[in-house]
Amino acid sequence: MFQGTYTAIVTPFGRDDRVDYERFRALVEWQIASGIAGIVPVGTTGESATLDYDEHRRVIREAVQVANRRISIIAGTGANSTAEAVQLTRWAIEDGADASLQVTPYYNKPNAEGLYRHFSTIADLGIPVVLYNVPSRTSREIPVETVLRLARHPKIAALKESGGNTDRVSAIARQCNLPILSGDDSMTLPMMVLGARGVVSVASNVAPAAVVNLVRLALDGKWDAARREHLRLFRLFTDLFVDTNPIPVKAALAMMGRVEETYRLPLCSMDDALKARLRATLQEAGVL
Repeated sequence: MFQGTYTAIVTPFGRDDRVDYERFRALVEWQIASGIAGIVPVGTTGESATLDYDEHRRVIREAVQVANRRISIIAGTGANSTAEAVQLTRWAIEDGADASLQVTPYYNKPNAEGLYRHFSTIADLGIPVVLYNVPSRTSREIPVETVLRLARHPKIAALKESGGNTDRVSAIARQCNLPILSGDDSMTLPMMVLGARGVVSVASNVAPAAVVNLVRLALDGKWDAARREHLRLFRLFTDLFVDTNPIPVKAALAMMGRVEETYRLPLCSMDDALKARLRATLQEAGVL
């Protein structure tokens, strides 16, 4: 585990605003067939913020059941309340998830000791925990010293790094063996040069085989070929973020006929000009 390509999978909704579990199951099957190492259901890309508890738990359960141990399931069970994160994680354990993705608590801005206690409390439940550093969304970075301290816990298993800072990756990789996964598609290759082992990818929702190939080339040390693949996919990596994630990736999947283009407020569709740009990028990447 914690090496290769993991898809931060979307949560499809029908036009009735309900979770479309049939399309979700089909997406998981497609990911498996494309050689993905695992999926991360109910993360940011899965619109976890607008799913209720029953939906949240069922999406994870459906992922586990469809995967049937063919790939790993890293369940998004983070929250800014430790008690809530503990409850979501307990459900994920009961339902058979392989690991838990734990985002830095957002809005309440805990200090370094609070972060340590929060993540340790969840790791004490016994499931492998992937720390998720994404200061652009949470307003709080996990300090490198706190990551190193947490890495000594036997159930802190990896770090998803979305800080956009290769110096952080260097500092962490230099001082401990905690597996690092890029949390940004465009940073995957630079981070893997420094020792990261893969990516939790948004782009692999629409181009799973291509992202798998890029990561495999890097893992095999075929850096020239990996660089060429990175540059070929770079516009896709960036244009999937021309609007707030997951708006562009769901629009792309809708263009591909794999989901309805449905979001839950406060997210909504992007404008026609951005859609035209995204369509051109998908065509250039060979997705459409």
